[in-house]
Amino acid sequence: MESDYAIIGGGVVGLSVAWGLLKRGRSVTVIDGDDGSFRASRGNFGLVWVQSKGMKQPAYARWSQRSAAAWKEFADELSNNTGFDPALEQKGGYDLHFSDETLAETVANYEILKAKLDGNYPYEVLGHNEIRREEPEIGPKVAGAILHHQDGHANPLKLLKALAADVRRMGGRVLNGRTVDAVSQNGCFRVRCSDGTEIEADRTVLAAGLGAAELGPKMGFKAKVRPQRGQVLITEKLPKILNRPSLIARQVDEGGIQIGATNEEVGYNDQVTTKGLSTLAAEAVAAYPILAKAQLVRSWGALRVLSPDGLPVYQQSREMPGAFLVTCHSGITLAAAHARFLPDWLEATNDAPDLEVFSEDRFDLS
Repeated sequence: MESDYAIIGGGVVGLSVAWGLLKRGRSVTVIDGDDGSFRASRGNFGLVWVQSKGMKQPAYARWSQRSAAAWKEFADELSNNTGFDPALEQKGGYDLHFSDETLAETVANYEILKAKLDGNYPYEVLGHNEIRREEPEIGPKVAGAILHHQDGHANPLKLLKALAADVRRMGGRVLNGRTVDAVSQNGCFRVRCSDGTEIEADRTVLAAGLGAAELGPKMGFKAKVRPQRGQVLITEKLPKILNRPSLIARQVDEGGIQIGATNEEVGYNDQVTTKGLSTLAAEAVAAYPILAKAQLVRSWGALRVLSPDGLPVYQQSREMPGAFLVTCHSGITLAAAHARFLPDWLEATNDAPDLEVFSEDRFDLS
C-alpha cells in the first residue's frame, strides 16, 4: 500500500493535515488507533479559542488567530462537501472572573500581549452589569468578564465526522483499529502495524497525540508529551440560555450545557471523580445559577496532550528526513491552520508558515 504520506493518528489533528494534503493532490493513508487509545478529539471542550493563548510566546497567539480567522471557510467547505456541519459559532467568548483583582490582573497581561501583537487583540472588559446585559443568566458572584471577539466554539464530534468523510471522499485511505509498532526508512518509509499491515510512503507525519511519547523517539524525535486530565459534565437539552461560550460552560448546538474542564496531573488516568465533577458543578452554578435546576446526563474524562511549555510542536526528524512530528493540545482551535497552512510547511512551499519557534530545539534550552 503506497502513498505520498502516511499519517499516524486519525484524530482531528491527523485528519486535518490529511485533508489539506489531499487538497494539494497528494495521496494519503491515515492510520487510526484502536478503541483502547486515548482520544483527545472525542473528549475535548470544543472551543475555537484565541484568548489567553501565547501569553509568553506571541507567535502562538498569532498562529491561533490565523487559524480562528480561517475556521469559517474551513467549516463551510466541510459542511458543503459532506453534509456534516461542524456547528461553528464565532460571536466571541468570555473569560469570567469572580473578583475584580483577577480581572484587573488578566487585563494587564492582555495589554502586554496586545502590544506585542501590534494591537491585533480585540477584546473588551465587561463589568457585572455589562455582562448581565449580554448574559441574563449570569450570577451575582461574577465580578466581570473579558469578551474576546475572535473566540467561538464548534462541535468536535461533528468536525471529526466531517473530516473523516471528506478525507475518504477525496480518495484518502483511513485505516481504523490499527496500532503502529515500528517505522523504518530505506528509500521510502515503511510503517508496520501490530496486525501485520504495512504501509509504504514517501513521507510520514506522526500526529498520534500521547502515542507519540513511545513511537516518537524511535523516529528521532524527543516527543516530550504528557497527559493532563480534563473532566467534563453535560446537562439535558435546554432552551437557549447562554449566548456565548465561556471557559466554564458553553451551550452546544444540540441544546445541552457542557461544563468544564478540570486540569489534573494524574498521569494516564482518564477516569471521572466525584471531587472533580462536584468542583465543576459548583463553579458553573456560581457563574450561572439557573444551572442548579438542570439535570446532568453525562460526564467523562479525557487526556489533553501537552508539551513541556504547552505550545505546539512541529518538527522534521533529523534522523529520518521526511518524517514530521505534529502535536498540540489545541487541536480544535488549530484545525483550520493544520488543514489550510501546515501542508505548505510539510511541502516546503514558498507560502510555508515560519514555524521554527515551535520546533523541539527549544527544549534544549530548558
